[in-house]
Amino acid sequence: MMNFVALCAIGAEKALSNELHKLNIAILDSTYGKIRFSADTEGMYRALLALRTADRVLLEATSFSATDFDALFNGCQHVNWEAIIPKTYRVVIGKVRSSHSQLLAETSIQAVVHKAIAERLCRVWGIARLPEYGEVIDIRVHIEKDRVQILLDLCGEPLFKRGYRTEGGAAPLRETTAAAMLLLSGWRRKYPLYDPFCGSGTILIEAALYAWGAAPGLGRDFAVSSLLIGDRDIESRLREELRQEINFTNRIRIYGSDADGRAVSIAQSNLIRAYELILGKEAGRGIRIARDFVPPSEYWPRITTSSMENAVAPEDEPGFIVTNPPSGERLGDREEAERTYQAMGVLEKHFPGWNLSVITNHPGFESFFGRRAQSVRNITNGALKSYLYQFENLGRKTNVDNRRT
Repeated sequence: MMNFVALCAIGAEKALSNELHKLNIAILDSTYGKIRFSADTEGMYRALLALRTADRVLLEATSFSATDFDALFNGCQHVNWEAIIPKTYRVVIGKVRSSHSQLLAETSIQAVVHKAIAERLCRVWGIARLPEYGEVIDIRVHIEKDRVQILLDLCGEPLFKRGYRTEGGAAPLRETTAAAMLLLSGWRRKYPLYDPFCGSGTILIEAALYAWGAAPGLGRDFAVSSLLIGDRDIESRLREELRQEINFTNRIRIYGSDADGRAVSIAQSNLIRAYELILGKEAGRGIRIARDFVPPSEYWPRITTSSMENAVAPEDEPGFIVTNPPSGERLGDREEAERTYQAMGVLEKHFPGWNLSVITNHPGFESFFGRRAQSVRNITNGALKSYLYQFENLGRKTNVDNRRT
C-alpha cells in the first residue's frame, strides 16, 4: 500500500471524499483542497481514471518532521528514488508551499530537496550528474507546521484536462469544478438538469459523463505509467473494466442553452469529442463522429440557442439548474453581470419547484437575484475565489436563518 494526496478545489472536499468512499479507497485525513488516502497500484489507477473532482493525484514519497535544512536533506535522501524514477528522467522540484514552519525560503527548500535526490540517484546509478534534458518528473514539497510532504505528480496534465474541450470560451469553468457543482447540488441522473448559460458545455458534458457512468479519465494518459511504479497491465485491465460499466442507453434529461450561437456550436462539438474520447480512443477504433451526428434524444444532452430570459422548464417534473453565469471579471463588465443576475429572477417563474446552484465570484449575488440562498459555499475555480449559491424550490420565497458557509 502507498499513500497519496488528491488535490481539489477548496470547497469541493466533501464531493471528493464521497467519491473516494464510493471507490472503496481508504481516506487518511483531509484539509483545505487536499485529501490523503491509501491505496495499492490498482487503487491508484482507479483514482486517476474515475475521480471527477480531483485536480491532481500525487504520490506521497515520504513524510517527516524537519525544522532545519539538514533534517530536510536527510529525510529526502531516505526515499528509494531509484525505484520510482527512470534513469532518463529529469528531476524538477516544482511547487513549494510552506506555512507555520521554520523552513520558509522556497528557493532554498527547492535547492536542498533537489540536491538530496540527485546525490542519492547519482550514487546508486554510478553517474556524475542527473540528466538535464528529456522527460520531466515533477516533485512538490508541502511543509505545514514543520511537517514535510514530498509529493510526486502522477498525472502530467492536470486531471481537469479531460481532453474534450479544445475551445473553452471566455472565463471557462474547470471540468473538475463543474463536476463538484453537480455532485454538491444533489443532482442525480433520474432528475432533469438545465444550464441556461451553458457556454462551451462543461457542466452539461460532466453531467453526461456521470449519467453514462463513464470514468472521466478514460480519454487521456497519465505520467505515472512511464514511471517505475506504473503498471500498464493493471492500467489496461482497469480501463477495460471501467469501459464495460459505461451505458450510453441510460435515459438522461440534460438540457442546456446559451444566447451565443457560437458557444452552442462549441458545446455541441465538445460533447461529441467527449463521446469519441471515451469510446473511440479507448476501444482502439479511432471513431470519428460526423458533425450531423444526432443520437436518440433520450440518451443525449439537448443544447439550443436561446437567452436565459426565454428558458423554460423542459420537464413537468422539478429538477436542477446548475450554471455558471457571466461574472464580469473584465473592467466595465461587472455592472452588466449584475444586471444578468437580476434578470435571473425570471427563473423563479419559469422553473417552479426546481433547485438552483450558481457559481460566481460575486459575493453579492443574492441581493441582485432577489432571494437568500439556502446554502453558500466558498469554492475555487482555478485561482479564482468563487461562491456556490444553492437555492431550493424556486418560486417559493423562504426566510433562511441558518445557512452553511
